[in-house]
Amino acid sequence: MRRRAFLAAGVAAVTTPASARTIAPIGVQLYTVRTLLQRDFEGTLARIAAIGYREVEFGGLEGPSPRETLQMLKRHGLAAPSGHAQLDALERQLPKVLEDANAREQKYVVCPSVDESRHRTLDDWKRLCATFNTIGAQAKRAGLAFAYHNHDFEFAVVDGQLPYQLLLANTDPAFVGMELDLYWMTHAGHDPVAWFKRHPGRFPLLHLKDATRDGAITDVGSGTIDFKRILGAAAGAGVTHGFVEHDDPVDAMKSIERSFDYLKKLDV
Repeated sequence: MRRRAFLAAGVAAVTTPASARTIAPIGVQLYTVRTLLQRDFEGTLARIAAIGYREVEFGGLEGPSPRETLQMLKRHGLAAPSGHAQLDALERQLPKVLEDANAREQKYVVCPSVDESRHRTLDDWKRLCATFNTIGAQAKRAGLAFAYHNHDFEFAVVDGQLPYQLLLANTDPAFVGMELDLYWMTHAGHDPVAWFKRHPGRFPLLHLKDATRDGAITDVGSGTIDFKRILGAAAGAGVTHGFVEHDDPVDAMKSIERSFDYLKKLDV
């Protein structure tokens, strides 16, 4: 295990006075604070930066305009290397999606999920693979990278096959990466490190969220997921960015602060 490298090429290791290896920068998926963004977009970004975050990932709300949003980010020392875009927009408005992503100085455009009607059969999954290859090729021509974000349904066997494995086997690594959601993969009973080893280089992005013993989402470091082990293996998986996320926190700011504090001190 490469203990001195985490989130290689995008998230650098730094040394604390106690010589522990920590991670920086730590990102946050803005879906976590969506209610706060609706009330005060820039004020919420300022609060995120004050916690210590230096990266964010867009997850639906993207500010008044791409260029204005970029200026807001820069005013608070933030960058947005990644953003989600729904499959419908990727299929119907891809040039606009890519233009806006470049205007926000993103590196990645991520498909966050697909509707159930689009993935009922293996043939459906194969069509999605072809679609993702096409989107990824166009994103690459625009200077961007494309990735797909998993939930747990990708690990439900269809005709004897795992759709997630089919996605990895039938998409071109030059055009399609994976944003691995640690909660959803472990919720489905799979080990992220095993997938890292089977498919090195395919996982540029991570969603960092934890699970309680009864399977609910919780703040990073307060649940059952072994982040030390997983993040210690991340470099070989090609990970470049990791984003803290909680789908439905009681107090969004407290949640992302607790997750940040845990990851900041984590020795990997």
